[in-house]
Amino acid sequence: LSLKFGDIGNLQGLAIRFLLTTSYYQLSVQNWFSLHRLQLLYNHSIQATFNATRIYAPASYSYHCEHVSSLQRYDALLIPSSANDLSKLWEVTFIDFQIQGFNIQEGHFAYAKDCASFFSPAILMGLVMSLILLLVLAYALHMLIHLKSLDRHYECKASPAYFGQMKDNDIGDEKEPLRSSGNESYELTNQQFRKIYI
Repeated sequence: LSLKFGDIGNLQGLAIRFLLTTSYYQLSVQNWFSLHRLQLLYNHSIQATFNATRIYAPASYSYHCEHVSSLQRYDALLIPSSANDLSKLWEVTFIDFQIQGFNIQEGHFAYAKDCASFFSPAILMGLVMSLILLLVLAYALHMLIHLKSLDRHYECKASPAYFGQMKDNDIGDEKEPLRSSGNESYELTNQQFRKIYI
């Protein structure tokens, strides 16, 4: 696939050439296309060549990516083919890039396979925050259940204080007069009680 721009300034016959390949994969039971190489041509010769990585899609789909670039800040999907040629001197960036090499119908792109990964930094941060919130919620529920079980434990174990009923006639039998100078005092002789009545 070749995009020809013509003469632009000092660049004569500027063109960008996309070398696409198609392969059949038995696991997916369908053909896939991939961008194998990108070439920059001007002055009727190849000036730079980049190998493409991770640019592929099913043959019946198109491929879409927000940035296809040779720069590291855009994930560098285009790699200079050799360190010795002039490719490393070029910085190539396509914005809102979409390509489809095969099975084109009515001049429109088919459904696009996007380059966005399932585990982008934003998605990973959201998963981590969700995990932290779930742990806090689980800890809070555990504490509530634990407090509830403590209340039940104390309700079962605790019993009201038992005080034996004393009959009035027994109290009279258990009293003995204490000898004192002026007041008459009594002491209970039962071993369970040690109170002194004056």
